[in-house]
Formats: sequence, structure tokens, C-alpha cells
Amino acid sequence: MSRILVIDDDRSVQHVFQKVFQGTEVEVLAAGSAAEGLDVQVAEQPGVVILDIVLPDQSGLETIEKILSADSKALVICITASGTSDTAIEAMKLGAFDYLLKPLDYVKVRALVERALDIRRSAHVLVQVPSPVPADAGPSDVFVGKCPAMQEVFKAIGRVAPHDVTILIRGESGTGKELVARAIYQHSTRAGARYLTVNIAAVPDTLLESELFGHEKGSFTGADHKRIGRFEQSNGGTLFLDEVGDMSPLVQGKVLRLLQEQRFERVGGNETIETDVRVIAATNRDLGKMVTDGEFREDLLYRLNGYTIELPPLRDRADDVLALAEHFLTLIARDLGKEVTGISPEAFDLLRRYAWPGNVRELQSVVRQALLHSAGSVLVPDFLPAAVRGSDSAAPGGAPGGGGELAALEKLIHDSLREGTCGLYNSALGCLEKFLLTRVLAHTKGNRSEAAKILGITRGSLRNKIRGARLAITTAIMDDDDNDDDGPELSVDPAVS
Repeated sequence: MSRILVIDDDRSVQHVFQKVFQGTEVEVLAAGSAAEGLDVQVAEQPGVVILDIVLPDQSGLETIEKILSADSKALVICITASGTSDTAIEAMKLGAFDYLLKPLDYVKVRALVERALDIRRSAHVLVQVPSPVPADAGPSDVFVGKCPAMQEVFKAIGRVAPHDVTILIRGESGTGKELVARAIYQHSTRAGARYLTVNIAAVPDTLLESELFGHEKGSFTGADHKRIGRFEQSNGGTLFLDEVGDMSPLVQGKVLRLLQEQRFERVGGNETIETDVRVIAATNRDLGKMVTDGEFREDLLYRLNGYTIELPPLRDRADDVLALAEHFLTLIARDLGKEVTGISPEAFDLLRRYAWPGNVRELQSVVRQALLHSAGSVLVPDFLPAAVRGSDSAAPGGAPGGGGELAALEKLIHDSLREGTCGLYNSALGCLEKFLLTRVLAHTKGNRSEAAKILGITRGSLRNKIRGARLAITTAIMDDDDNDDDGPELSVDPAVS
């Protein structure tokens, strides 16, 4: 169970956090003063500390300095009643992870704390390169691989980790790039300092520059307070930039300058800020081709490419499939409380012959699904998902209609990559949209109003998407745009794909 500590003399604030995380795997500890909070931190070692910048016995700045001196990896989230508070900004400069404005927004509170807990957890879970499975390991904590290509990866990590150079990790989605980045950090000279991650692809272009470099108040619409970016927060530590090929040209230019000079300005600011950050970047895209196509700066590629580690796809690691499957089986069966101890030869043969477009991440998901469907002590082919079995029918116990659509999507991606066809993005989106609409409509038993609400679109938009996807739908009542009845409208035949 994860722990967070709330240091605030306002009991209503403590109550907010207790309420937000009630019934979750997060334990909320509370303290009403700085002294009490520091005692709790030492005794309980919470993963994240929520700190009010105005406390009755000590200034927030003094408190944050003491917290970070006791644990340099602590992620401190400050609370302030004013978006213009210079004290809160100063706290961020001293190493706080982020801050929240009063009155507290439940949704923002939970999202920010969960993100901080994820970062804290990943920075503290030791990556074994390679080793036997430790008793308390999780599914993503250990490298498994005896093939020559993975042995070269292990050697590369050991070779480059102690040296303070920029590293570029290349490989398809699901091959374990984030695991390599953590291993490099944990074996580096900066292992005692902060480790933060930014998934470039998950941040909208309009917000990415602010996420990385921060912004000044009023620099753009919605910038109602100053923000400290991830480069500034990572000073002295390591920043992992995942999916670096998705950066816009503007951000590419600023990252290039930072790598060259370790200096930058916040968005809308004139102050030059110096930082000392080791950058580890990762991508599943061909940056060389992007340079040729004018989509990525050649000089930035050279800067990122201080040392390159290539991760092989799982289809080129046939000898590792069984070892990986058994590794995930041991760990996930333990987590699920399943007494499954082996994989039948027939099931393993299916695993070995499958193309694994989602690589190791997909294999982990397949083992989990198979265990959820399993009965007995051995995994047999019937427990594997339809895509792995080569069938369009749903896996035992799976959702109606889910297996066929997912299998079709996986087959489409696999065939397109193998044949080198163009237009895969639009084709895959169409296939995925069809699967999504079918599943949601089946869940709502054809109620389009409820389905539109779940999808976050209007009923009219949903109707157009249904027609565009050509779903096999049987009308239960008259299709009337003005019909506001929230009762059943459509019945979906999930067997038709």
C-alpha cells in the first residue's frame, strides 16, 4: 500500500485527502504542524508529502528543505491559497514536485497525487539486469533475456550508466524502453538525485513547452500562475523523455539549446535559468527518416544520440518467449492468488509462433488474461486470448464481440507492417473505433444516450459514427433525433464484426 503525508493545520484539507483516497490502496497520514509532519515522515517514510506553505510553527520553505534533506527523492506537493504566491514558487525552486491551489479540486488532487506516487514508485523499484526473480518483485521490475541481442543491451547499460552522457533508447512500443531508462538511472552517479519522466506523446503540443520548461504568469490564456517545468525540477538529477520523436519543432529547438548550454527560459519569461540535468530519451520512431522528411532536427538528433541502445522486438527473441512467459506467470499468479504453475506445450507453441506486435508488454497482458480465464494448475490453449490462438471468437469469459475486433486490429497492424503498406494509421483508427462503439453500445444495451455520455460525444455524433463504421445494429425503436428517451434505443448484435 502507498502512503502519502498531508501536513496542514486545516482539518478540512486533511479531510479532503482522506475522502479522495478512501477505499483505495493509498493510506493518508496527517499532521497539523511542521514538527509533527517531519516526525511522521521519518517514522513512516511516505512516498509523497502534501505540504501547506503556511504552517503555525515553521515556514513552508524551511519545512520543504528539511523534508528534502532527509529524503532527496521525496516528492513534495505544496498547497497555496493564492495562485500568485511567491512563496509557493520559491518552494518549487527548492525542489517541490508541484502545487495545488485552494479551494482543492478533488479530480486534480487525485490525478496529481497518483502521478507523483507512480513516479516515486518507479524511481525506487530496483531494476535487475538480469537476476533471479526477487520475492517482492513486480511484473516490470526484472529484465529477462538470454538471447544475444538482450545480452548486448545489458552490457550497454553497464557500459554507459556511470558516464554522464545523453542516451537515446530505440525500440518498438512495448519492448521495455522505460525499464532501460530506470536501470541506467539507478546505476548512474545521479542515483541519489531526482528521476522524473515525461511522456511527450501524452502531453498536447500546446502544453508540452510549459510542461518541460515552465511558464510565467500571463504568458498565455489560462496561465494564471507561474509554473516550474520538469527540466528545472530535475536539476541535479535525471529526466526521461519518452516518445521524443513526437516533439514539435518549437520544443525541439528549446531542447537542443538546453542540451548544448544547460540553460533555458520559461514560456513568456526573460530570465535565463541554468540547470544540470542528464537526459535519457526514447522513441519508437525512425528519427533518421524523420530528419530526411524534415520532421526532426538533425542537430538535435546528434545531441540526443550521445549513446544509442537498441532494444530488439520480441519476434526476434523467440528463445526468450518461454522464459518471459514463465516469469510473468509466476509473478501475476501470485498477485491474483492463482495456483497455476506451468504452461502446456501446446500453449507455449502458440505463444512462440505468435508475432507479438505489442512486444513484451503484450505478452505480459496475454499471460494476465490467460490466468484470469484459467482453471487448474496449467495454462492450456483454451485460456489464451483469441488473437494468440488465431481465432476470431472471443476468449473464454471475455466480453462479447471483443475478441474478433481486437484480433482483426492486431492482424491488420501485423499484415501492414509485414507488407509495408501505407495508410495504416487511418485503417487502424477505423478498426479501433468500430471495436469501441460495439463494446460501449453492448454495455448500454443499445441506449445511445448513455453510450454518448460514456464516450463524451453528442448523440448526433454517435449516430454518424455508427453509420460510418457500418455496425450491425437492429433498431428497437424509431431512430428519431428528437427522441430524448433514455430508455433502450438500439440492440447491438455483438457477434457481427
